Amino acid sequence: MAIEVYLQRNNFRVTIAEGGEAGLRVLEDKQFDLMIIDIFMPHMRGFESIRIFHEQAPVIPLIAMSGYAFANLNSPAPDFLRMALELGAARCLRKPFTPHALLAAINDCLAEHRPRSDIATAVQLG
Repeated sequence: MAIEVYLQRNNFRVTIAEGGEAGLRVLEDKQFDLMIIDIFMPHMRGFESIRIFHEQAPVIPLIAMSGYAFANLNSPAPDFLRMALELGAARCLRKPFTPHALLAAINDCLAEHRPRSDIATAVQLG
């Protein structure tokens, strides 16, 4: 919710989809300039969502975010954000991140992928 409010205050149109399946339904009906996905969300895993979104809309940049941490710090932890990049995410943010870091990632993605409008649209899943 904080991300939604922050983006709206910065003149972004925001569509929220609660989970990967809802995101796929929204993607069928609307055009987006950017997607933001939480790697760990209910129902469809973020990795599966990233792979499917990248297959269905490869030109739309995707920002993956995760704050997942392991309780056992003695065992090696997988690098979920690196895995997201390998599946097609354009940028990754580790939670907690600053509003400035989010805005910088969004602006970088939009600049690299030539937005279709003056006001970017974002989808947040999770």
